[in-house]
Amino acid sequence: MLVGFGHGGSVFHAPLVQHDPGLDLAVVVTRSPERGEAVRAAYPSAVVAATLDDALRAVPDLGLAVIATPHATHAPLTAEALGRGLHVVVDKPFVVHAEDGVRLVDAARAAGRLLVPFHNRRWDGDFLAVREAVLAGALGEVRLFESAMESWKPSIRKPWKRAAGPADGGGVLYDLGSHLIDQALTLFGPAVPEYAELRHDRGGAAEDSAFVVLRHDGGVTSHLHAGSLAPLTRPRFRVTGTQGGLEITGVDPQEALLAAGVPPEGIANAARALTEPARGVMGRDGDTRALVVGPGRYPAFYAGLVAALEGDGPPPVPADQALDVVRLIERIHAAYPGR
Repeated sequence: MLVGFGHGGSVFHAPLVQHDPGLDLAVVVTRSPERGEAVRAAYPSAVVAATLDDALRAVPDLGLAVIATPHATHAPLTAEALGRGLHVVVDKPFVVHAEDGVRLVDAARAAGRLLVPFHNRRWDGDFLAVREAVLAGALGEVRLFESAMESWKPSIRKPWKRAAGPADGGGVLYDLGSHLIDQALTLFGPAVPEYAELRHDRGGAAEDSAFVVLRHDGGVTSHLHAGSLAPLTRPRFRVTGTQGGLEITGVDPQEALLAAGVPPEGIANAARALTEPARGVMGRDGDTRALVVGPGRYPAFYAGLVAALEGDGPPPVPADQALDVVRLIERIHAAYPGR
C-alpha cells in the first residue's frame, strides 16, 4: 500500500515498488480525484482508496505501507499503519519530532514489524563514488567534507510547503537537509552541530536556505549547504584529505529520469547516456585524475527491504539512524532559529 501520490509517491515509490519482483503495488491511498485518475492510468491493477481503512477493506491481506505524504503526517500515519500490523516504509524526514520517532521505533519493535526510513540518497551515484574513495583511503585522512544540494526555484508550488514552519517539518533543513545530514553521518559517524545559518529569504515561516557545520566524533568537519534560491550552485561534493581531495559537480540523474517516465530497470543505461564519463576530479593541484561517477542504484533500497522482510538481512536504513538525523535537525532549529 502506497499512501500519498504526490511527487514522492509518484516519482520514487510507485515505480520502485512496482519494479521489485518481491512487491506488488496493490493499493494507492489518495484523496485527490486528479491523483486517483493518474494512479489508474499508470497502474491499472492498483486499487485507489481514500483512507487506510478503505485500503484495508479493499485488500485485507496487505503487509506493507509506504508513507509518502507531507512531513507532519508521517508520525500519525506510521503509527496507524503499525497499529494495523503492517511493516512501514516512511519517506524523509522520518518524523518531525524525535520523541515521536522514539515511540514509533518502540511500537515497531513491540509489534515485530519493520520500520524503514526512505533515505534513498545513500544510493546516489555521486555519493557512492565519494564513499568508495573515502573507504579506500584514497584521500588519506579526511579533514573536511563539503556537500551541497541547491537549486533555483523562486516559487514554492506545494501549498503545504508554503505554509509549514519548522514545527510542521517545513523548510529546507527537514527536506534536503535530511539527505545531507544522513550522508554525512553515514560516512563519518556521530556528530554535533557546531554552527548554522538559516535564511528566510522569502519571508515565510520556513527557511529557504541552510548552512550547517557538523563536528564528527572522529574529527571530520562537515559543511552542508541546502537551498532552493541558488542561481549558481556549488559542487555537489568536495572532500579534503591529508593526501588529496576530490570534487564532484552536477546532480545524480535518477530523480529526473524517474520523473520523465524512465522505468527503474532502464535507469542505469539512461544515466550513463546522460552523464559525462567523469564529472569529478581527484588528487592534488598539478596532479589530478578523473573521478568516474557511475549510475546510482535506487532500486537497491526496495531490494534490501524485501530481503529484510524475508529474514535475509538487515533493513536498508535502520530507523535509529534516521532518528539521529531528526535529533540533529531539532537541535539546529533550537540553537539557530534563522533570520
